[in-house]
Amino acid sequence: MTKVKKTIDARGLLCPQPILKSRKAMKGLKKNHVLEILTTDPGSKTDIPAWAQVTGQELISAEELGPKEFRFLIRKLK
Repeated sequence: MTKVKKTIDARGLLCPQPILKSRKAMKGLKKNHVLEILTTDPGSKTDIPAWAQVTGQELISAEELGPKEFRFLIRKLK
């Protein structure tokens, strides 16, 4: 099980808010810390993984918890 260092609850927010909140949270983490992001925006299924890749972070998991509810785990590598 991956230990989460910080959780961002972006449920109810639409793009680009989940990305902006995630970016801000990632800046406050140290290398190898894991950020959990919770969203309800269907666009986040592609936006969050793309953001992780572009910023050089590791997408550990992307899962659908229920109808329109998503959870992402991202490890800070840089």
